[in-house]
Amino acid sequence: MKEIKVPELAESITEGTIAEWLVKEGDQVQKGDPILELETDKVNVEVNADYSGVIAEVLKQEGDDVSVGDVIAKVDENGEAGGSTSSDSKEEEPKEAKESEKKEEAKPSDDNQEEKKQEEKPASKNGEVVASPAARKRARELGINLQDVSPRDPLGRIRPEDIEAHASGSKKKSEAPKQSKSESTSTEKTEFDKPVERVKMSRRRQTIANRLVEAQHNAAMLTTFNEVDMTAVMKLRSERKDKFLEKHGVKLGFMSFFTKAVVAALKDFPLINAEIQDNEIVLKKFYDIGIAVSTDDGLVVPVVRDADRLDFAGVESEIGRLGKKAKEKQLQLNDLQGGTFTITNGGIFGSLLSTPILNTPQVGILGMHSIQKRPVVMPDDSIEVRPMMYIALSYDHRIVDGKEAVQFLVRIKELLEDPYDLLLEG
Repeated sequence: MKEIKVPELAESITEGTIAEWLVKEGDQVQKGDPILELETDKVNVEVNADYSGVIAEVLKQEGDDVSVGDVIAKVDENGEAGGSTSSDSKEEEPKEAKESEKKEEAKPSDDNQEEKKQEEKPASKNGEVVASPAARKRARELGINLQDVSPRDPLGRIRPEDIEAHASGSKKKSEAPKQSKSESTSTEKTEFDKPVERVKMSRRRQTIANRLVEAQHNAAMLTTFNEVDMTAVMKLRSERKDKFLEKHGVKLGFMSFFTKAVVAALKDFPLINAEIQDNEIVLKKFYDIGIAVSTDDGLVVPVVRDADRLDFAGVESEIGRLGKKAKEKQLQLNDLQGGTFTITNGGIFGSLLSTPILNTPQVGILGMHSIQKRPVVMPDDSIEVRPMMYIALSYDHRIVDGKEAVQFLVRIKELLEDPYDLLLEG
């Protein structure tokens, strides 16, 4: 019998949550076959079988948290698919249950014996309660601690019927008259008088939450705003979009304009392309721009590498490729690591104004918003209706002063309001 363990995933990832088993007990697998999908803090990864054989036992179920090195299953190298490896143990369970029921019927029932049975603890192996896989799964579904369950099996093995019996008893207790509010004691979880639904946070959502709180605690974060007249960009896109698509096979979007403008502004204000390490400021001489992408599992920030070396078509192609991988949950760790600055576009959801949170350890993030037509006073004092966008820069005030932050946004505004230079440079 061989053990399958959680492999080394990456330097920064030591644990994950089992999202889905791709095999079940009794299935034949070959070495290298994917057997489960593991959800980590950043991406979903497949875990492969280390040995060929039959899955003899699944030790961890979907939803379980596991760490690198944990044993998650056992493989019988000599077993046959659907053979005796897993079926024998399942066939033994009903026999044991019947024998234990016969013994219980034969024994006289008295108060002392009943009390003794209630006090007995399940037999354990290495400190763990002994229970069938089906019982463990049912206990997880009902949120029951196996330590609280009293088995009927004289050998102490907990079975699914024990779980159901315990759940039924707990339900009866919960239906008892409630204490008055003055008599009730406070608990960690807030109880509600009206219907609610509790949903466990995914590992990725927990990571997002922790990192956002960490950014708030560790950075002196401020946000400054400006607005951009998008007339020139929209006019240029309208003029060039058909030829651009025909030539490059990708659409000319807004993100390439903003990415190229950000790179140009970062070159003028290098501290916004830096990070703090201990008591040093690390000035980065490269421009790997993170583009925030919303997925069903939360926000991810894949990175466009060396954006300063890409033309508009290259930026659009790379953003499209990474966005597709994000939607299909195909992003790899190297797609997400090492960005120097981030752009997020809340405008696609209708946001008019926001204060984006830093993607630490980066010290700057640019927020784009909805384009809205607004009356604008022109240099000759006339009033025109123009397509305007508010832009926001959140920055770490520990190394970026307000003057630099404001000038950075002004530079982006200038480049976007006269985008022909960007096209020439790109």
